[in-house]
Amino acid sequence: MLWQLFISFLKIGAFTFGGGYAMVPLIEREVIDKRGWVEREDFLDLLTIAQSAPGPIALNTAVFVGYRIKGLKGAFASVAGIVLPSFVIILLVAIFFADIRQNSYVDAAFRAMRPAVVALIVAPIVGLAKGMNLWLLPIAALTAVAVWWWGISPIYVLISGALLGLMWSIIIVRKGGKQ
Repeated sequence: MLWQLFISFLKIGAFTFGGGYAMVPLIEREVIDKRGWVEREDFLDLLTIAQSAPGPIALNTAVFVGYRIKGLKGAFASVAGIVLPSFVIILLVAIFFADIRQNSYVDAAFRAMRPAVVALIVAPIVGLAKGMNLWLLPIAALTAVAVWWWGISPIYVLISGALLGLMWSIIIVRKGGKQ
């Protein structure tokens, strides 16, 4: 199982461009659809925790998934798998990039990858929105505006959301409803 975790996250780390959010749909497909290691609802909870914790979301997600499946050893295997490709690629780029950056083909390749990276970042947002109640979508849009347009710190948004969720749960429990 440890080897499977390592290889799964190694593939994700090796074949994803665009950072952590671009890795989320690949992680989701691997751990839910392909391997069946985590239920979809549990994955959304793990993803929420991973996004709330300090550090890159893909790395945090790998830690939580690996830990959930095989404890500390699983977390280590998942992290090693997802980090190793990036480490090797960054090392190679650092060694050779200065010499090839001015190459027109390299520049064209980077420009061509930008739309794909944007699509890979948008895909998990759309996927997460599918699992939400429709009345939460305007709240998500207002939250995005608060962070991007008004410059409100995401930390305050997360703390406010957690407090509002707790208050909502308390109100529902007091009224005798289901959570």
